Amino acid sequence: MAMRRGGTARLRVDPIDCRAHGLCQELLPELVSLDEWGYPLLADRPVPPELMAHARRAAAACPTLALHLLREEVGTGT
Repeated sequence: MAMRRGGTARLRVDPIDCRAHGLCQELLPELVSLDEWGYPLLADRPVPPELMAHARRAAAACPTLALHLLREEVGTGT
């Protein structure tokens, strides 16, 4: 995902598709931890610029494609 200036991104997980493989946590431990059953717990903050490449890699490597990197535009919403 290409990031435009002024935007941020956050990780989201689709709980229906996730099968608790734990690969996301191995690839991005700075933003992903695992609960007692092995399901991801995501940091409630935007992905820092220095971790963006790692976040993209973690989302792309998810075996069930349950991890998503979603763009957030600054200044949108009310």
